[in-house]
Amino acid sequence: MRLRDLADNFRVLTLRNISHPLGLIGMMVMYLSGIPIVLLLILDSLGFLHSPYLGIYTFLVLPAFFALGVLLVVLGRYRAHRRAAAGDDRPLYPFPQWDLNQPSDRARFLVVTISGTLLLLIVATLSYRGVEFTESVTFCGKVCHAVMQPENTAYLNSPHARVSCVDCHIGPGADWYVRSKLSGLRQVWAVTVGNYAKPIETPIHNLRPARETCEQCHWPEKFHGDKVLVKRHFEADAANSEIVNALVLKVGGGGQESGFTEGIHWHVNLEVDYVADEKREEILWVRARRPDGQVTEYFKDGTELTADSLAAREVRRMDCLDCHNRPTHTFEDPNIALDEAIVAGRIDDALPFIKREALAAITAEYASQEEAATQIPARLAAFYAEHAGDSLTIDSAAVAAAAATATEIYKRNVFPQMKVTWGTYANHIGHEVSPGCFRCHDDAHTSADGATISQDCDTCHTLLAWEERDPAILQQLFP
Repeated sequence: MRLRDLADNFRVLTLRNISHPLGLIGMMVMYLSGIPIVLLLILDSLGFLHSPYLGIYTFLVLPAFFALGVLLVVLGRYRAHRRAAAGDDRPLYPFPQWDLNQPSDRARFLVVTISGTLLLLIVATLSYRGVEFTESVTFCGKVCHAVMQPENTAYLNSPHARVSCVDCHIGPGADWYVRSKLSGLRQVWAVTVGNYAKPIETPIHNLRPARETCEQCHWPEKFHGDKVLVKRHFEADAANSEIVNALVLKVGGGGQESGFTEGIHWHVNLEVDYVADEKREEILWVRARRPDGQVTEYFKDGTELTADSLAAREVRRMDCLDCHNRPTHTFEDPNIALDEAIVAGRIDDALPFIKREALAAITAEYASQEEAATQIPARLAAFYAEHAGDSLTIDSAAVAAAAATATEIYKRNVFPQMKVTWGTYANHIGHEVSPGCFRCHDDAHTSADGATISQDCDTCHTLLAWEERDPAILQQLFP
């Protein structure tokens, strides 16, 4: 079998495919999309593709055109045979009748087999990579850049940045895949026509249950104990005075069989149901079913909700996300973010009034992140330039570093184009900057026998030091 025979048979196969205008168009589309696909796949395998938009073209747009070309070729062959059956005398290049004992027929068969195998490999590779790409963090976070920028930025700075989006948002199996893609089509249309909420509305009501996501790694029933927590805050005075809070956080946990059923994670040993407002920030009714079967219902004081009206409300079973409502897409409080930057040494607390001025700079209103990136450093530089002669020692390098850090804090938390600012998304862990625990633990949810859900501080933590400048307990804990 000669190479010339293979070339002749490939030519015949091509002529057969273009014997109808639809086939000719299909072959042109296949070549015009197939060649870029191969080149882009090579670049992708070598690690040169970093843009999500190139990924869209490589694994979604170009494969769609390639598939369209194949379909047009098939339709062209069908129309050509229909035309011949109607008496058209134009050359048809009929379907082959192969005798594999003949060298020329074996050559034709080899051409068709190799071409078909390559086509199947390309289609299979593109299908797999297309699905893989649509489930990647790059696709989720960067394709709809303006819409998802706040959530993607928060995700990349979170403790779960190594957990892919689909591990929490999309379950395993075909049903979850189809469900997510149908939802995705609706969201793509909303982005295309500009019909989406600013900011993105939360909570997500169709999120997968926590036992299918969080508890694949975190298992509250299997761990227990207390945690010493030390928080350092800095005041808005010239010295940026440090204030320390130290407490023992009663994390608790464990199951009935382990004998450890205490602390905050004691909640997992109960079946707790509740009714809340749309944002889940006001809890109106709570029902707790204890392991011994005892059931207690609590109604928020002053609410008109009654047992009869509960049927019309959504009753939600409490899980991890009712407290850890932003485990990944975490937006910071400006005070706390600056405190942590000072503790980490990224902002020099030797700069007079740096906590006050940085806080004022990042909480000011700006039209865009670009404006903030210009105005925050300018504002801090202007303040220290103005007061440089007021017996204040100013380190210009420290001012520049503080300005850069403050700008970074702003840019990972505030997104004017999506109307996301400080406090847009409440974090229910604790109760420093949002009601958090106090949504239930407020002594204002009362049962029929007069019992309330306690707000006693010692229920969840033991205070070791509170608002102290140099607590002695730290010397005992960390000698």
